[in-house]
Amino acid sequence: MNVIARNKHPNLRAEMSRIGIKQGDIAKLLGVGEITVSKKMNGKSKFTIDEAFLIKKTFFPDLTIDYLFSDDTIAKK
Repeated sequence: MNVIARNKHPNLRAEMSRIGIKQGDIAKLLGVGEITVSKKMNGKSKFTIDEAFLIKKTFFPDLTIDYLFSDDTIAKK
């Protein structure tokens, strides 16, 4: 079974847009480059659990990790 990622982290993207957070803001918080954050946002690499909690705590304290880092994937047989 193949898994096809349709949209990685759509809720995180929506919430970032809603309050004006850019990938550069996330990069600065995590101490990485914007390209690294872009790769994580696009599913080419993964956020660590520590990174996810730091993003949540800093920018989205009222939202859950599950909500922010869910993705829209489908399984293809």
